[in-house]
Amino acid sequence: MAEALTEQLRIRQVVENWVVWRDAGNWDRFRSVWHPEGMMRATWFQGHFEDFIKASIDGWNQGVRILHFLGGSAIDVAGNRAIAQTKMTISQRAGIEGVLCDVVCTGRFYDFFEKRSGAWGIVLRQPIYEKDRIDPLDPGAALKLDPELLARFPEGYRHLAYLQVRLGYAVKRNLPGLKGPEVERLYARGTEWLAGKPLARDT
Repeated sequence: MAEALTEQLRIRQVVENWVVWRDAGNWDRFRSVWHPEGMMRATWFQGHFEDFIKASIDGWNQGVRILHFLGGSAIDVAGNRAIAQTKMTISQRAGIEGVLCDVVCTGRFYDFFEKRSGAWGIVLRQPIYEKDRIDPLDPGAALKLDPELLARFPEGYRHLAYLQVRLGYAVKRNLPGLKGPEVERLYARGTEWLAGKPLARDT
């Protein structure tokens, strides 16, 4: 029991380091949470973690601020593999239709971990998007959204997607939410990962 708890705490530390170092722009330390082939999936990005860093730096230099806050974790460990689910929020501030707004999205980080040479690292991070909202900073501001654009995206992240599309990002439309076939496929991949199978290709 003590050994299992120690491994879970080590994994949780990596999850926390990801958020602190990424949001602080500490890119050299941020690299240390990944294994060499590590992949990142998000609304606005899907690819290798080094490309994620480059895209994040580009956004950072243009004033884009995407911040994260963590909640509790549930971590399943099977030998040198693990799946960590961690409650989180993603927040982003930007002008939307001429009104400065905050978008907050609640969900989970769903992380595929592996222990190599005594150290846990991320092989794949896939957020699960459960619900989101958009709020003008000025509560008296009149914000009118394009209903057609808003409806293109799943309920769990449609406001976040709306903001990011307006900023010029290409946003993926079939990411996992609280329910549905996308999240069920993700859970199945996690089960296979814990069973020692190769990581199934993302569709």
